[in-house]
Amino acid sequence: MKRGTTLFLKVTIIVIGIPFIVLCFYLPWILSDIADYWPKVAFLQYPSLFALYGAIAAYFIALYQSFKLLTYIEKDTAFSILSVNALKNIKFCAVVIAILFILGMPMIFFMGETDDAPGLILMGLVVIFASTVIAVFAAVLQGLLKNAVDIKSENDLTV
Repeated sequence: MKRGTTLFLKVTIIVIGIPFIVLCFYLPWILSDIADYWPKVAFLQYPSLFALYGAIAAYFIALYQSFKLLTYIEKDTAFSILSVNALKNIKFCAVVIAILFILGMPMIFFMGETDDAPGLILMGLVVIFASTVIAVFAAVLQGLLKNAVDIKSENDLTV
């Protein structure tokens, strides 16, 4: 496959990772400001920081696996066990992100109730829903790709 067909997707993966790199630098100050604004949740500042850095790390691992998957497509090795493993890792990262946000929902709920901002709760639910959809989609693609790899290997053995 030509390089240009996946180049746009690779650039997109890099571009969607840049805001999270910036967020990593400002996250301690953001959580410190939140702790100053809501003193009742100040004790959750460091667990929140740990959970958010864990979610961002899982996000970057998933982006890297997506980049590798595009490289496999570029090299015409999309139907290989390497692609199945990349999809498995993407699925695992999406599940980790969803679990970390589910564990953080009580704090988000408390902050939303304190400030009467239901948008905070909806944002947390959107992240959970999106991660779950990505995990299910990656699992379906992983199963389909595994079946295709098995069929391909059977056909290679019969020739």
